[in-house]
Amino acid sequence: MKSKQWQGWGSGEQAEQHYLVEPRALAGGGDLRHVSEFLRASGWRDKSKAGGPLSLESPDRTVRIAYDPYALPGGWTIHGKSTGHQDEWGVNLSRQTPVEIVAGLTDALTHPRSAHAPNVWAPLQEQRWDTPPNAEHITAVSPDGSAWMQFHQDPNGGAMWWSGAKDPQGNGWSAQFTATTPMHLVQAFSAALASPEPVMRPRGRVPHSGQIRTTSVSVLPSQLSAWQQARITAARAATWARNSVRGNKPRSTARPHTHAGSARARR
Repeated sequence: MKSKQWQGWGSGEQAEQHYLVEPRALAGGGDLRHVSEFLRASGWRDKSKAGGPLSLESPDRTVRIAYDPYALPGGWTIHGKSTGHQDEWGVNLSRQTPVEIVAGLTDALTHPRSAHAPNVWAPLQEQRWDTPPNAEHITAVSPDGSAWMQFHQDPNGGAMWWSGAKDPQGNGWSAQFTATTPMHLVQAFSAALASPEPVMRPRGRVPHSGQIRTTSVSVLPSQLSAWQQARITAARAATWARNSVRGNKPRSTARPHTHAGSARARR
């Protein structure tokens, strides 16, 4: 285990021990606020009931995201309503899916869709994931063998994406995507899954696994707060920019002519 000490400590603060965990797929669930606070800052409505599971709804009311640790099998459910050019879709992610990987998908729900055709396999190939030639289904496996992304197609043409991670100690999670899940969201998920960047977990929240590598770091509470706030601030700025662009779009029809005197009278 490596150890690092962060510089620039302020007076009167007590550093807390955290760990940078690799690979991220085996880091455990993490803090739900990494997902929920970003969505709230992006204009999503909080539909959670007091004491109940987390529930958020998109500004246009077409997508709902919930996290329930008590229901069976429990975890994240993401449901998209049928719209003009999109069939109803859904994603289920079990409880120990790292929040940074969940956020890869949920953050993408707040961004404009790229004009480029999505490619789910591209982020995995960039990180040298293996594609076994004799696998029953099209599959990509991480270099250490702990995580996978798989595409199923049955004889009737039904299709489904499946992903997950597991180590010999039994730590792990799974994710299932309906065939109708927008491909750019599946790609956003695969990019977050394949990212080589470690994720941070506090002491006592690191899974007992022989397959993970940890680096001990001492972090000030103010630093953690600043990092979290930077993510929220970025979401608010992006939301403001999108709303400003919509508000500044030229109208398709001219406004009725109004005399200057009438305009002054309404001030």
